[in-house]
Amino acid sequence: MTTNTDSLPSGGAVRLAHWGIARAQGEDAAKFLHSQLTQDFALLKPDQARLAGYCSAKGRLLATLIGWQRSGPDDILLALPAALLAPTVKRLSMFVLRAKCKLSDASSEIALWGLAGTAAQAWLGEAAPASVYGLARLGDAQVIRLHDGADGLPRYLLAQAADAAAPALPALPLDDWQWLEQSAGLAFVDSATVEQFVPQMINLELLGGVNFQKGCYPGQEVVARSQYRGTVKRRTFLFEVEGQALPGQELFHSSDAEQPAGLVASSAQRGGKSLLLAEVKLAALEAGSLHLGAASGPQLHQQPLPYAVAEPQ
Repeated sequence: MTTNTDSLPSGGAVRLAHWGIARAQGEDAAKFLHSQLTQDFALLKPDQARLAGYCSAKGRLLATLIGWQRSGPDDILLALPAALLAPTVKRLSMFVLRAKCKLSDASSEIALWGLAGTAAQAWLGEAAPASVYGLARLGDAQVIRLHDGADGLPRYLLAQAADAAAPALPALPLDDWQWLEQSAGLAFVDSATVEQFVPQMINLELLGGVNFQKGCYPGQEVVARSQYRGTVKRRTFLFEVEGQALPGQELFHSSDAEQPAGLVASSAQRGGKSLLLAEVKLAALEAGSLHLGAASGPQLHQQPLPYAVAEPQ
C-alpha cells in the first residue's frame, strides 16, 4: 500500500479545527443518547469512549461521532465534523421531550487535537490508552485511543480546554492527519454525505460503531434487517487515485458509463494524489475498473484496509 507517511516518522499534533464538540447535560443525558444512537451509552464507563452513528428513521446516517463522559453520565461530549454539529444538536434537541437533558455546542470551550505516531505515544506516557476507544485523563484533559493509521501508527484524540497550551509535540500537517485517518478505514459522515449510507455501507459495525443488542433508536429496524438478512450489497473500501477526490463524488465502473457504482465517503490529498474511502457496489469489484467522476475519469487503485470486510451471514 502507498501510505505516503514518510514525513511523520515520529509523529506530532494537529489542532482539529474542522471538528466540533456537542455536549449533552442532565441526569437523563446517557439514557437519552442511548435511545438515539447506534451504540450503548447507558453502560458507558468513565474509561471508555463510543463510536456511534445517528440515523434517520430510514436507517440512513445523519452523522457519525465519538462520545464519552466529561465528568459523569450526566455530562457527555460528542465529537463530530463541525459542519454537522449545529444540525445534529438541533435535531437531537427536538426529541428530548420530557427527558432531563440539554444539548449544546461546546466547541468554544473544548479544543480537539489529533495526536499521531510514536512521539505522541511517548509524550502521553502512562496516559496513552492501550485499547481502541479507551479513555484516560491527562491532567484536566482527556485522551482517547483511535484506530491506528497507516503502517500501524498510533492515533489519539485529545480534548482539552480551548485556552490550554498546545501539546508539546512537533506540528503535524492536517493533510498528514487526514491521510492517516483514511488509512485507518473509518469514514465520518460530513455535509456532502448526509443520509447517503446505512451504517454497514461505511463498515461502521465492523469498527465497533453499532450495538445490535441495545434497545430501539431511530432506524434500528432497517439497520438490523440489513445485518441479519444479508441485504448489504455495498461496502466501503480504500482507494488511491491521481488528483483530487472529494466526498460526495460519484464513481463509475469501466463497463457502465451511465449508472454510478459508488460514492466517495471521505478523502485526503497529498502530493497530487488522493487516498479515499469509497462506498461501492460489491459486484463492481469483481472485474473491470472503477473511475472517479465518469467511466473515463481517473482510475482508482484499491488499497488494503486494516480490517476484513465480510458480508453478514
